[in-house]
Amino acid sequence: MSLPCQEECAVCRHLGILVATLCLGTHGRYESGNKLANWLMAKSARWPMRILSHPGILDTICLLSAPTASVRAIVIRRWFRRNGFAQEVAKSSYRNGNEQLIDVRGVVKTYETAAGPFTALKAVDLQVDTGEFVAVIGKSGSGKSTLVNMIAGIDRPTSGQVLVGDAAVHTLSEGQLAEWRGRNVGVIFQFFQLLPTLTVIENVMLPMDFCNMYAPRERHERGMDLLEQVEMADHAHKLPSAVSGGEQQRVAIARALANNPPIVLADEPTGNLDSKTAEGVLHLFEKLVEQGKTILMVTHDKDISKRVMRTIILADGEIVDQVLNSGTEQLSITRTMEKAHHA
Repeated sequence: MSLPCQEECAVCRHLGILVATLCLGTHGRYESGNKLANWLMAKSARWPMRILSHPGILDTICLLSAPTASVRAIVIRRWFRRNGFAQEVAKSSYRNGNEQLIDVRGVVKTYETAAGPFTALKAVDLQVDTGEFVAVIGKSGSGKSTLVNMIAGIDRPTSGQVLVGDAAVHTLSEGQLAEWRGRNVGVIFQFFQLLPTLTVIENVMLPMDFCNMYAPRERHERGMDLLEQVEMADHAHKLPSAVSGGEQQRVAIARALANNPPIVLADEPTGNLDSKTAEGVLHLFEKLVEQGKTILMVTHDKDISKRVMRTIILADGEIVDQVLNSGTEQLSITRTMEKAHHA
């Protein structure tokens, strides 16, 4: 079996065996794997740089701490790609050559303003795979919402590529974008954006009507099932103004899931909610990830990064760091690689 590193040191050999064993299905219990992942992180501060910079070490930590099979599958696919198993790579590739569900390549977005050109995104590269729960964190004006709008096809890049599944989003016409987005992406806004003259159930059914999804007689039943999932079925026939802000956000989540999209994009979904209600929304997201959904969430709350699998940190339109989350510990990919580079 080939190893990611060129030197077959003892630790690397054991690491390769460990990853291979896990790939073959001996995943073990989440709790024990999580403890071992945390131990690896704690010990890594004293490891030689050639071990710390081992390309498989981060994958091993993620795999050991993965709470679901879908997350383990993400790491396994990465491991196969790194070790040259071309057949596995081919199976996971999409029509445009992207191997991940979301692949943002060198995206630049420049706006013309009265004061001159303003570049909101500067050659951003980002990959998100199926079943990941990723947070994008940054200060106001860092480019968070712009990045999400690129992925959703709400805005277009000045240059670069946005590949989502089999779609080259940056090449689609407005009509094609509307149809693609309605079927493949559920968008959750900070201010809910529910139509005030429609009832809660009518708001949830609206995407199905627009995209002609499901038989007309099935739409009401599906809408009620979704409201049941977010504990809003009892309010189905109320107007949005008759329910609280937290309840409106739950309705917005149900609406985003109306057409069963594989991707959910959430722009500051907890920004206007109290801590208890925000906790409920995050718990809903975690349940969706367990069901196989891919969630990319914009937030300014650094504490939320402890609830996701990976955190992307944006500053001045650039990704300045990515942080892997494992239980109570976090590992900065960028800082780890910088330490290895300067060693």
